[in-house]
Amino acid sequence: MRYAAIDIGSNAVRLLIADIIENNGSVSFKKNTLIRVPLRLGDDAFIQHHISERKTNDLLKAMQAFRNLMDVYKVTDYLAYATSAMREAENGEEVAKLIKQEANIDLEIIHGSKEAKVIYASHVDQNIDKSKNYLYIDVGGGSTELSLFSTGQLMASKSFNIGTIRILDNQDTEETWNEMKDFIREHTRGFKQLSGIGTGGNINKLYKLSEEENEAPLSFNKLRQLYTYLTSFSLKDRINVLGLNQDRADVIIPACEIYLTVMKNAGIKSIYVPRVGMVDGIIQLLIEKNL
Repeated sequence: MRYAAIDIGSNAVRLLIADIIENNGSVSFKKNTLIRVPLRLGDDAFIQHHISERKTNDLLKAMQAFRNLMDVYKVTDYLAYATSAMREAENGEEVAKLIKQEANIDLEIIHGSKEAKVIYASHVDQNIDKSKNYLYIDVGGGSTELSLFSTGQLMASKSFNIGTIRILDNQDTEETWNEMKDFIREHTRGFKQLSGIGTGGNINKLYKLSEEENEAPLSFNKLRQLYTYLTSFSLKDRINVLGLNQDRADVIIPACEIYLTVMKNAGIKSIYVPRVGMVDGIIQLLIEKNL
């Protein structure tokens, strides 16, 4: 049995095809195929508030390819979610209808609160100490989702319109940054020794660059050193010298800024990076739906 997850983000669109494994009553999944296409829908959505015809066509081609792959892999169930860029574009629903007509994919445009729940469904908490307190930080192209957990219980959660593409396009506001800082201070002040959990493509890449081993957490100081190191290179050299993908080399800088800001305001000294994301959460939701 195979499930598929489609995530239409502000920077990239992803398809994860996963093999479902049943063993002694427990159900898990193994990643089979992961495809990522850097469409940058956020460039249209955050500035023009409209997905252009060119990007609509590119997205449609990607969705048709995803549909064909799901058919070839004989996927038995799937979910397709679109986040910040599509929910801000005035023609987001229109584009979703076109995808249904031309690619036969049912696409749901979800709000930030649901986005946070989907990401948390990836079960990143399985390998951490549930007796401790964690701030879950997911940084995307258009938004940042923060969720505070204490002894395994969700205490507070909120989505903010601060993301890597939004910052690059100068569409973030001081007001939203202050709103996020106020939320962090208000909800974390009663918790000592708060740790972070970071998800998203950028923190995964930053963790890889840090060369930490054995799933050890990434310290605030190490992340700050990485930020200083990366900003010492030009965009061109981050691609040619450091070997970063073109669509990663620019967004990794504002991503660093978001993680450092959140960690500083929450008093977080280290962040765990379980290397999961939205598509992992979607697969988990499919497993729970079909149990």
